Amino acid sequence: MSAEIRELEPKALWNKFADLNAVPRPSKKEERVIKFMKDFGASLGLETIEDEVGNVIIKKPATSGMEDRKAIVMQSHLDMVHQKNNDTVFDFDTQGIDMYVDGDWVRAKGTTLGADNGLGVATIMAILESKDIAHPALEALFTIDEETGMTGAMGLKGGLLDGDILLNLDTEEDDEIGVGCAGGVDVTATRTYEQEETPEFKIGFKVTVKGLQGGHSGMQIHEGLGNANKIMNRVLFDGFENYGLRISEIDGGSLRNAIPRESNAIVAIDAVHEEAFMSEMKDISEAIKKEYKTMEPDMVIEVSRIETPTHIMDLGVQEGLTRALYAALNGVHRMSADIKDLVETSNNVARVIVKDGAVKIGCLTRSSVESSKWDLANMLRATFELTGCEVEFGGEYPGWTPNMDSDILKVMVPLYKKLNGGEEPHVAACHAGLECGILGTHYPEMDMISFGPNIKGAHSPDERAQISSAQKYWEFVLEILKHIPKK
Repeated sequence: MSAEIRELEPKALWNKFADLNAVPRPSKKEERVIKFMKDFGASLGLETIEDEVGNVIIKKPATSGMEDRKAIVMQSHLDMVHQKNNDTVFDFDTQGIDMYVDGDWVRAKGTTLGADNGLGVATIMAILESKDIAHPALEALFTIDEETGMTGAMGLKGGLLDGDILLNLDTEEDDEIGVGCAGGVDVTATRTYEQEETPEFKIGFKVTVKGLQGGHSGMQIHEGLGNANKIMNRVLFDGFENYGLRISEIDGGSLRNAIPRESNAIVAIDAVHEEAFMSEMKDISEAIKKEYKTMEPDMVIEVSRIETPTHIMDLGVQEGLTRALYAALNGVHRMSADIKDLVETSNNVARVIVKDGAVKIGCLTRSSVESSKWDLANMLRATFELTGCEVEFGGEYPGWTPNMDSDILKVMVPLYKKLNGGEEPHVAACHAGLECGILGTHYPEMDMISFGPNIKGAHSPDERAQISSAQKYWEFVLEILKHIPKK
């Protein structure tokens, strides 16, 4: 890890971020970072609690002169999305993130950076450790497993927190103040199929889609980025329609909340069609790359000869699968009619696995309107059930309804303007799954707000955090703490 990160300003923030990023912290494997955070709280002599699901709460009394202010909860999640480039050798379970400075940005070498939500965690750690930052009574809430189900927030019990105001530090635009977010639900389609022995007259190919940007399946779903699963299905569909292509295996995408960057398939075609098939694959690949040349300039679609697979999918199941994947909506379903430029409802076809007689398709459907979320989820369910799949809904979490009359919002807007030459902040809801919606079900009277520094490319190896924005954000945090309303 580069020592230059620790020299960045504000040092209190970047040093804590460097400490945190030395600890492996994949979702659902947070044991080491939970211990790290508990040891940190204990080292400061502060009351430190681990709840029954693994969330860590550290409580710090108000600084002198701030005892009459409302108590606050500062909240961020401990886990991070683990994504790496195909050619990067890295073990997220054992290695700390390898960071470096690139101009005004901090990046990681070939992996996600963990600024989402590590910069929020580091901010809270720096304030807990400080001896000269003014703040009211403070409860630091570090949740687990935000990225793969929000089970930490869901498992938090009422009564553990006494704060009146919650500051969620998980927004990724420094001019934005978040007042609402989308809810979500996982849509998972599965089925089995009979494998057929591959006829002797067929030959094998590997089809690869790679080089896509990927990204956050909520915040970036409207950008027109390529989805490797949808692109792969398009290639396979064309090969079947024209050359009788048969599928042996597919492995596409990874995490439900990341736009798929890569997909690989093993297929077989009649040997007699080899030359025509390769020519057709070249043509369709060039056509797709031309469509995406602006958003996905590094897209690669490769088709190469391999040993013929021993088994292929049942023909009827293959036809149903490719048609269902073609029909399954990916991207924006509806824009909000109430909030300008806000995606209301969307879907990410996140994961496609075909292997050893089993099919599994994973989607993440999001919406800021509950009825619309379930409408799209049921649309997907119907699409996959028509092909003989069983469909389950899981990991459901609620959205966060905006409160434009929020007391903390009334504090933060004028403070932002004062610090930024009169510039108005963007008060908005986001199309991501923040934990505020869930936390609000446990603490319905708590006033909530979300903000943070500029982070680009979250959930992908292109993730980067802006240094100048972190400085702007840090100053904003300190001013907010000074101006928390009185009880």
